[in-house]
Amino acid sequence: MAARGARRLLGSLWIALLLGQPDLAGAARSSSQSPAGSTVRTFTPFYFLVEPVDTLSVRGAFIILNCSAYCEPSPKIEWKKDGTFLNLVSDDRRQLLPDGSLLINSVVHSKHNKPDEGYYQCVATVESLGTIVSRTAKLTVAGLPRFTSQPESASVYRGNSVILNCEVNADLVPFVRWEQDRQPLFLDDRVFTLPSGALIISNVADGDGGLYRCVIESGGSPKYSDEAELKVLPDPEVPLNLVFLRQPSPLTKVTGQSAVFPCVTAGFPTPVVRWMKNEEELTTEGSEKFLLLAGGSLEISDVTEDDAGTYACIVDNGNETIEAQAELAVQAPPEFLKQPANIYAHESMDIVFECEVTGKPTPTVKWIKNGDMVIPSDYFKIVKEHNLQVLGLVKSDEGFYQCIAENDVGNAQAGAQLIILEHAPATTGPLPSAPRDVVASLVSTRFIKLTWRTPASDPHGDNLTYMVFYTKEGINRERVENTSRPGEMQVTIQNLMPETVYVFRVVAQNKHGPGESSVPLKVATQPEVQLPGPAPNIRAYANSPISITVTWDTPLSGNGEIQNYKLYYMEKGTDNEQDVDVGGHSYTISGLKKYTEYSFRVVAYNKHGPGVSTQDVVVQTLSDVPSAAPQNLSMEVRNSKSIMIHWQPPPAGTHNGQITGYKIRYRKASRKSEVSESIGGTQLFQLIEGLERGTEYSFRVAALTSNGTGPATDWISAETFESDLDETRVPEVPSSLHVRPLVTSIVVSWTPPENQNIVVRGYAIGYGIGSPHAQTIKVDYKQRYYTIENLDPSSHYVITLKAFNNVGEGIPLYESAVTRPHTVPDPSPMMPPVGVQASILSHDTIRITWADNSLPKNQKITDARYYTVRWKTNIPANTKYKTANTTTLSYLVTSLKPNTLYEFSVMVTKGRRSSTWSMTAHGTTFELVPTSPPKDVTVVSKEGKPRTIIVNWQPPSEANGKITGYIIYYSTDVNAEIHDWVIEPVVGNRLTHQIQELTLDTPYYFKIQARNSKGMGPMSEAVQFRTPKALGSAGKGSRPLDIGPDYKPPMSGSNSPHGSPTSPLDSNMLLVIIVSVGVITIVIVVIVAVFCTRRTTSHQKKKRAACKSVNGSHKYKGNSKDVKPPDLWIHHERLELKPIDKSPDPNPIMTDTPIPRNSQDITPIDNSMDSNIHQRRNSYRGHESEDSMSTLAGRRGMRPKMMMPFDSQPPQPVISAHPIHSLDNPHHHFHSGSLASPTRSYLHHQVNPWPIGTSMSHSDRANSTESVRNTPSTDTMQASSSQTCCADHQEPESATASYLANAQEEDSGQSLPTAHVRPSHPLKSFAVPAVPPTGSTYDPALPSTPLLTQQASNHPVHSVKTASIGTLGRTRPPVPVVVPSAPDVQETTRMLEDSESNYEPDELTKEMAHLEGLMKDLNAITTA
Repeated sequence: MAARGARRLLGSLWIALLLGQPDLAGAARSSSQSPAGSTVRTFTPFYFLVEPVDTLSVRGAFIILNCSAYCEPSPKIEWKKDGTFLNLVSDDRRQLLPDGSLLINSVVHSKHNKPDEGYYQCVATVESLGTIVSRTAKLTVAGLPRFTSQPESASVYRGNSVILNCEVNADLVPFVRWEQDRQPLFLDDRVFTLPSGALIISNVADGDGGLYRCVIESGGSPKYSDEAELKVLPDPEVPLNLVFLRQPSPLTKVTGQSAVFPCVTAGFPTPVVRWMKNEEELTTEGSEKFLLLAGGSLEISDVTEDDAGTYACIVDNGNETIEAQAELAVQAPPEFLKQPANIYAHESMDIVFECEVTGKPTPTVKWIKNGDMVIPSDYFKIVKEHNLQVLGLVKSDEGFYQCIAENDVGNAQAGAQLIILEHAPATTGPLPSAPRDVVASLVSTRFIKLTWRTPASDPHGDNLTYMVFYTKEGINRERVENTSRPGEMQVTIQNLMPETVYVFRVVAQNKHGPGESSVPLKVATQPEVQLPGPAPNIRAYANSPISITVTWDTPLSGNGEIQNYKLYYMEKGTDNEQDVDVGGHSYTISGLKKYTEYSFRVVAYNKHGPGVSTQDVVVQTLSDVPSAAPQNLSMEVRNSKSIMIHWQPPPAGTHNGQITGYKIRYRKASRKSEVSESIGGTQLFQLIEGLERGTEYSFRVAALTSNGTGPATDWISAETFESDLDETRVPEVPSSLHVRPLVTSIVVSWTPPENQNIVVRGYAIGYGIGSPHAQTIKVDYKQRYYTIENLDPSSHYVITLKAFNNVGEGIPLYESAVTRPHTVPDPSPMMPPVGVQASILSHDTIRITWADNSLPKNQKITDARYYTVRWKTNIPANTKYKTANTTTLSYLVTSLKPNTLYEFSVMVTKGRRSSTWSMTAHGTTFELVPTSPPKDVTVVSKEGKPRTIIVNWQPPSEANGKITGYIIYYSTDVNAEIHDWVIEPVVGNRLTHQIQELTLDTPYYFKIQARNSKGMGPMSEAVQFRTPKALGSAGKGSRPLDIGPDYKPPMSGSNSPHGSPTSPLDSNMLLVIIVSVGVITIVIVVIVAVFCTRRTTSHQKKKRAACKSVNGSHKYKGNSKDVKPPDLWIHHERLELKPIDKSPDPNPIMTDTPIPRNSQDITPIDNSMDSNIHQRRNSYRGHESEDSMSTLAGRRGMRPKMMMPFDSQPPQPVISAHPIHSLDNPHHHFHSGSLASPTRSYLHHQVNPWPIGTSMSHSDRANSTESVRNTPSTDTMQASSSQTCCADHQEPESATASYLANAQEEDSGQSLPTAHVRPSHPLKSFAVPAVPPTGSTYDPALPSTPLLTQQASNHPVHSVKTASIGTLGRTRPPVPVVVPSAPDVQETTRMLEDSESNYEPDELTKEMAHLEGLMKDLNAITTA
């Protein structure tokens, strides 16, 4: 689809050539064929010449991790270690070489410090082009030289083999060598080492005797093992049983490596070793792949996946045969079968980067764009397991994309470049107008069919092609679909989401280029319904013993296209149901059990989901030969010519059908003898007759089914008697019995009875402590010794030996023995540490503590034990454990990642004993402020609203915690100070935001910074956006206004398909409305001012008389019963009249107001003493800004501005608005709850109501204006107060302080926010509170006046749009804020004293009378 869209967009062959030649040479050839007047950028070769590889180093050495990248211009090379960029400028050990390689001098590695070990990655960057990353290379540093096991002295017969162990860690094996008699030992195919470090010497000769030791040379002084003496013995005169010294063990190898299967045996005569692979003979002679080493071990060189399988070592010395086998598993690193190709594309197109990989285990694939991980979304999708699909391209999608494949044994990368082409300029000639009457003729859940009429400029439209652009509503990414042939006026848009609103527009294109866009059409898809019914005619039949084929038909009620089927199957009698996805109407399931019943059912899936299941169908797999041999094969020699054989059937589940009989094969034990065969029925015994006297025969048995013969048992031998002996009586007593006691066992040996004419079938050994009848063991008649195991040390055992035959047991022979004492105590195992706890100290540090039950109660360590702490995080999933050792019961883990969950466990080691790992403890590091700015900041116009823009962005790469909000800064001057920029707070983790009422045809600059619970991160780079010139035009990404289809643009209108001109009538009407509103506002203000002035005189006289009367009749008296408790709000009103020059802040300009981000920012926190001190230290101070000063207040001595809520009445209190500080002051920090705490957040917002020689200059006012958005509103809370009037000022200070302490305690307990309050009586707010009688307390039950209330902390705080007066001059409604409550007692006392020295009751009465009249008039006007 992408290729077809490109051809329609350009309308010429050249873009087809570009898309058809994604390689670099093809791109160059295509670019030369671009149309006149347009230039096509060619792909820039940008790739790695050398990438780092996994490296093993030793401590103190220097290493070079190679990396070199090619590009013009030369790229900048950087290095990452464990995902973090290295700062190589200040690093004295690590430095960047000119070609980009990394040099590490003197590798550091110890138990507690491993700074150089880890995963390294090379990053190449070319400015204005992009970034690519290399494969990840692992640097491993060999640990300290340490032997897991050491060689031990041994004796070996000449011609046999011997193994000397020297086990070391896998990373130390390359540094191990052997010495014989302290001279270097030269290795060959007879003397070689295993991958573990052990030494094998085959066909031992006399010269192999001597002292052996292994040496580790890993830097520094070599470390020697203990010396072991090897003695070579002459050939034994008697045969020795074959035994394995080292059997082959399972191996897992990576392709290209070598594999060694040891097969080392001892015995006499010297055995012959041969190998089999998957039960087939393996030929080693003349093979380059397989090499048979001396002694029988097998070496496989250059391992491939075909070499995987089961290898069996068969050892035979003529007397006996032994066998051992092991599996070889082969892994392969990721390898690209198909790499991503470079792509040319246009905006709104869809593209797919293909990436096909192979490897074992199956590799996982992730995509990187310009060095950053691509997160799958609606527009970035992983399709067909590994391919990356990008829908609706935008310009910012351009760059380098890399496919990173990785599995357990390696990783690889391959990249490609995406270039977004500009549209070819239109040639000279008329362009088509907009298509007409675009309608959705068919709307479904997942697709929409659009039809339209030809443009008015071209009624026939035979040569026109059409492009349909569509997107989800509110998304700025457009996708495009093209008509399939010229003149076609319909298209079907597929793969849509149900119940989703899409916006469509159609653009016609002729030979001169694309024309105007149609009016956007909004269409909503339908909701999904209807599921498919059951699939009919389901049938199942067995193909083989391990496979069954199931078939079915299409459901009769599919309710739409059937996308796939799911086949469920289960072994009959179990409840473990499995399933498989099927695309057709049949499927063959393999790997089933033989001769076993299975049930099957099918479920059809359509686009809505799974349908109705079919009924179960049961079928049985076919029978097969048995897969196991019969069990418990035994023999009984009847006489000199016959032997009776007994056995048991094969294990259940291995019959694979009905057992029809058994096949017995036997031969003489001498080699190359003929094999005889006897087939019997289903009985479990068989008498073999006609044998030779005194001859040893070997027997094996196999089970039969109708399909054939199964595997046979191992050969078991028995010897016929020399003559037909007497078995009419029991055997005589054995001729001798000898015992040899050990610590926990006794070796018993004997000789047969002297009378050899009586049949002996075996011997019965009885034994026990003090009595021989406790245990009885029977052995074969050929056996002459037996070891009795599992006895108690230092115990007296009585042993009896009897020969027996079919008649019975003979006369016993007795012996006694005392086992040896146990001299070596069994060491007690180490107990793992307990009570492991993780205490989080900071964003990168966690302290781990634990207890050790093997220590005394005081937990004091007095021996040489140490503890190992290991930790890891599960993100990413393949993270390895990190460890550290300590000799204390705690450890400080540092250099952790912020806001990350870690798990910890501890083990203890003492000498050579170690405990298991303890139970795990978990801890999540604290959050840290974001350390990177938001990414991919884009700005587009909103559809139909040119004065509104939409800002989009992506979260920071290093958020270091949960993002709780963003701050958008914008300004028309990119060089302006940051506090002069307008700010737009965004609460939560939203990634888009609208900004309205911008100025047309004006360039704006935008920056964004992210915020988490720890603070603000860095700002992004400034992004420029210019608003459109007129209401009808739009910037990039916007949509035209919804105008009628008959509208014709003026000649000067834009031909852009993204917008249309604005009607002049709309602009004139808007201008008339603005002028009318301004005139009406001015008239109302003049009328209010005149009306208020006339009422002032009468109110002043009345209030002055009332106040004098009250002052004369109420005094502060300690025992007065008529004194009412003062209103708590009076203190707040009085305190906020403190003169301006009392502010402790030397800066007279208020520019520091924190903006609340969410409900937590304005909720009071607990009033603890520590928090109180901390908040007071960080309280915000400043003067009243121009926002809180009305015009009349300015004429009357800077009177605070009063704001009347629309729903309040005149007698109710009124909140005074204060400006909110900006965020750019570096001396203040953001503290949750700092605005609303009544005892810790007093902001000193005071204004002198009378001129005292201090005034605010015009420059101060200008600098104090702020722009704030989304400030959370504060609800109101009732506070108790009493009705009081003006009181005398001359009361002792102690009484006042005492009362204030009580009042403050009451206030703090309720966490009441305070504000400037308009009282119901003009004198009430300015009265000095009466002091209650000594010893009396404030009674909260007295009458109260409802004032500001606030919801409880568990209620949400709603956000409202508030005023924004900033550098761009936009107007907003007033700002509702929370103002602080009274300060502490001492501060309140001082302020009362200042108030008493500055204000007289008469003056206050006069001013309050004036304000009361003014507010009543304003409230009446507002209510009307």
